[in-house]
Amino acid sequence: MSTLSLAAILADNARRRPDKEALVQGELRLTFGEVWDQVRTRAAALVERLGVRPGDRVALMAPNTVDFPLAYYAILAAGGVVVPVHLLLSAREVEHVLRDSGVKLLLCHPSQAAVGTAAAEAVGARVTGLGDGGELDRLAEETTPIRVYAARAADDPAVIFYTSGTTGVPKGAVLSHLNLVMNATVDAFDCNEYRPDDIVLGSLPLFHAFGQTTSLNAVWRAGKTLVLLPRFDAAAALDVMAREKVTVFHGVPTMYIHLLAAAETAERLPRLRIAVSGGASLPVTVLERFQSLFGSPVYEGYGLSETSPVATVNQPWYGARPGTVGHAIWGVDVEIARAETDDRIDLLPTGELGEIVVRGHNVFTEYLGRPDATAEALVDGWFRTGDLGTKDADGYLTIVDRKKDVIIRGGYNVYPREVEEVLMRHPGIAQAAVIGLPDDVHGEEVCAVLVPRPDADLDSGEVIAWSREHLAKHKYPRRVEITGELPLGPSMKVLKRELKATYAKG
Repeated sequence: MSTLSLAAILADNARRRPDKEALVQGELRLTFGEVWDQVRTRAAALVERLGVRPGDRVALMAPNTVDFPLAYYAILAAGGVVVPVHLLLSAREVEHVLRDSGVKLLLCHPSQAAVGTAAAEAVGARVTGLGDGGELDRLAEETTPIRVYAARAADDPAVIFYTSGTTGVPKGAVLSHLNLVMNATVDAFDCNEYRPDDIVLGSLPLFHAFGQTTSLNAVWRAGKTLVLLPRFDAAAALDVMAREKVTVFHGVPTMYIHLLAAAETAERLPRLRIAVSGGASLPVTVLERFQSLFGSPVYEGYGLSETSPVATVNQPWYGARPGTVGHAIWGVDVEIARAETDDRIDLLPTGELGEIVVRGHNVFTEYLGRPDATAEALVDGWFRTGDLGTKDADGYLTIVDRKKDVIIRGGYNVYPREVEEVLMRHPGIAQAAVIGLPDDVHGEEVCAVLVPRPDADLDSGEVIAWSREHLAKHKYPRRVEITGELPLGPSMKVLKRELKATYAKG
């Protein structure tokens, strides 16, 4: 049986360049050899003291501190499957992820202990602390390091990313070792032109597919130094990048907007060589201002958790074309199909608008425990993204709209149905429709249009405060509009396009 493990990315660096600086966080600096030694002791603790066996799913809840990559690669080296937990989720939402994935063990950073512990207790999972004084570190000190990482088949699960669908129920997208090793390798050697002295800022959340592949796995696949920023703050990011001589930046559009604002009062600016944007459409004016100020080209790309995530990106040898998300990456096909046809893939001629479909080594295996959803998404060997776009004669892909009503706020997906389900639990709300409205800072803002119950005195401020307690930080509506009725179509469905047209004016 042929084997492949995502853990090989780190293990190989420890052999090739053991003394090269791999990881920086504040005053802490670790070489690839030191990182791998720490990973091997933690992997041993997972196996010998915590009973992790190959194929076991282990949840990981940590910010961008050294604890994340150490725990992440330890799980992989032990043969486990990583289930990253979004740090903006409520305890109830984390509980769903833990229960649905069937994890028995949660590795949790102290900063997430309250939410993580409450969710783990609800599903009967064990919580093991990370960081100085945490249980995993203590157990690692008492354990002999593993000699080699566990063997896995190329198609075995490596990571399960939770992503909501139009139903609002978060689904686990299962990514294999092949998916993630290939995506990291292609990103490192085909999408970018890394240089020997490149240093990369890790400010994208590592629990997210974008940050995990581009700012961790691909960076280390290329053997480069990763500088971690535990929490993104534009002024702090500029300072860290200048101090550490960072040359490569990855971010979502909101980060670019904040960096431009912070640059106006910054004492010094980094001289970046490359910047990469994803997660949402980057306004061309922002791209141009960033390139002018920081002296680096911005390469915008596109992908989803289900595509590991990188599917397309503007690449140096094709030439960047602002307003597009570039070309398909090496070994991957990205085409436009007829959106109205559900049971087969009908590819459309160049230039026509349709649904973006993807096939290749980056496409996920399945939605965990959801064969119907998997069959709906994977058709004729293609993954149906649910996004609408066009592809021009030169091969550049442009995102035009979304087939689903997904709102992208600050690079994070917000699914209206999920928010609506929560809002309907409010005692004063009879009907709820959630839409995304244009926002200069976040790209889109979450707006809830509500019809109150007949006897309710609904107050928008109170609803926002209530929502904040029941929804993740990126999901709760910052804007609430109260109306007497919602516009309905012939089939009695709410006409959200009318709501957008009405409230965008306000």
